[in-house]
Amino acid sequence: MTSPTERRKLTPEEYLAAQNSPEFAELKRRFRRFAFPMTLAFFAWYLLYVLLSTYAPDFMSTEVFGNVNLGILLGLAQFVSTFVITHLYVAHANRNTDPIADEMRERLEHHEFAGPTGPADADRTRATDEATTGLGSTGTQGATRV
Repeated sequence: MTSPTERRKLTPEEYLAAQNSPEFAELKRRFRRFAFPMTLAFFAWYLLYVLLSTYAPDFMSTEVFGNVNLGILLGLAQFVSTFVITHLYVAHANRNTDPIADEMRERLEHHEFAGPTGPADADRTRATDEATTGLGSTGTQGATRV
């Protein structure tokens, strides 16, 4: 990742090019394939708990052991399921979305969405940026990025 002192602001055109890229479309698709079904499943589970608490109080007050009833266990299961979903999302993101997002961030930082996206053009863009700003891979001497 580029340090903050070596960054140049991205243009609106670069953001639009990144947003319209196939990589971004794939990133959104992968996120939505996980997030929407998981959100619906958790909402249904929560709604079930609320409905059982409201319309089946005898069922929810069924003692499981001691003074612990089914309502308390299902309520605690709400917290457990939240942590499970969080763990599943982190694993999904690490495996399926973060690699694409990291690659896109690198391309944005090197302004590869500014024009032609071929490897030679990207190297040329980096070299031009370094020549015009006085920045190379060694430091920030003599340059102020805006």
